[in-house]
Amino acid sequence: MFISKKSLARRTFLRGLGTAVALPLLDAMVPALTPLSAAAAAPKLRFGAIYIPNGAIVDEFFPKEVGTGFEFTPILKPLEPFKHSLVVVKNLSRSHPGSQVGDHAVSVGGYLTGVWPKRTEAEDVLANTTIDQIVAKQIGQDTPLPSLEVATEDFTGYVGACSPGFSCAYLNTISWSSPTTPLPMEINPRVVFERLFGQAGTASSRVARTRQERSILDSISQEANDLRRVLGARDRGRVSEYLDNIREIERRIQRTEAHNTSQVTSVGAPVGVPDSFEEHVGLMYDLVAAAFQADMTRVFSFMLSRELSQRTYANLGVTEQHHSVSHHGNDPDKIAKNVKINTYHMQLFARFLEKLRSTEDGDGTLLDHSVIFHGSGMGNPNGHLTDPLPVIGLGGGLGKGYRHIELPTRTPVGDLWLSVANKFGDKLTEFGDGNKAIELFT
Repeated sequence: MFISKKSLARRTFLRGLGTAVALPLLDAMVPALTPLSAAAAAPKLRFGAIYIPNGAIVDEFFPKEVGTGFEFTPILKPLEPFKHSLVVVKNLSRSHPGSQVGDHAVSVGGYLTGVWPKRTEAEDVLANTTIDQIVAKQIGQDTPLPSLEVATEDFTGYVGACSPGFSCAYLNTISWSSPTTPLPMEINPRVVFERLFGQAGTASSRVARTRQERSILDSISQEANDLRRVLGARDRGRVSEYLDNIREIERRIQRTEAHNTSQVTSVGAPVGVPDSFEEHVGLMYDLVAAAFQADMTRVFSFMLSRELSQRTYANLGVTEQHHSVSHHGNDPDKIAKNVKINTYHMQLFARFLEKLRSTEDGDGTLLDHSVIFHGSGMGNPNGHLTDPLPVIGLGGGLGKGYRHIELPTRTPVGDLWLSVANKFGDKLTEFGDGNKAIELFT
């Protein structure tokens, strides 16, 4: 038998001036006569953690039915198209030593760490290595970026206490590389784009390049055309769709930058951050999807908005600040506004999931080869409650979907992350306050 198929390395880049654009998984990266599951280029399982601030109205979040199959609640309704990849996990609790309940700092500081952060207003912060970084040590060491940390609000200039008795460091990130090292979260889509695809530089140099209106992808166009000529029809389509997607992301960033540089902005306003929260979140989600597709990273964390967020949602008819309205005092009108915000966040998440589901990845899609958690370190926000935390998992890596798991009351969230760590190859026997992995993966 004559086999003419050639094999590309999985880590193949299209290179241009200051640019190295990784390619998605292509048929040409699998050697001839090699089953995909046995090839070095076989799809890898990815992990993501998305954090929403100020808790959720849990009565409108958790389904009434437990087990397989359930009726979707108002907040979860946007995720119904993805039900066969969805697992709802009820009765998780963040760490709560003794009678202490805590507030916003311990909500975000304890969510992915599984611990009660050290009470301090100084620099001697102490929490735990977060689950995203545990996973990154297992699956992220052979990718250009072991992990990617993004957000939409930046309060890193705040020092001292942002929450009574707790350092601002606990509120400014959801990712910790060690118990004493909080990781910065990038809010500027342009910076994220350039970390992934090149052309790094200062804010002023980025503005200068924007004025030149020259695409990063222009510098690799010839090499891309040469590659297309030697690929099969299916791979040509994948490369074209992938590069078109990157160009569209870049175009949106450039449009934002052009708008920002033409307006009077506050000193130090970051270049490339959209005025629209929806556009900002959409860009970040699209960048994560592109990073997954190109295997630039297999792990991400995204703080959708910051605890104590003062953001308003006029597009939803919510003109009060999110933090203020979250203390609803059992007022039906304020509860309804919270449900609107919670549901809106799910709608944005659903768009990201659709992007993953529609992107081919080897023998499936990016969604098939992912495990992504969406949740908060706070239950009912009115009293800063520790439980039940509104947590869901999405992705084919979870196994069977359309499940609602009801755990024993106040199950430590560390038990969830322990099961995740084990799934990704770490043999930990405890994580934070958790020491019993839950039966999550099927």
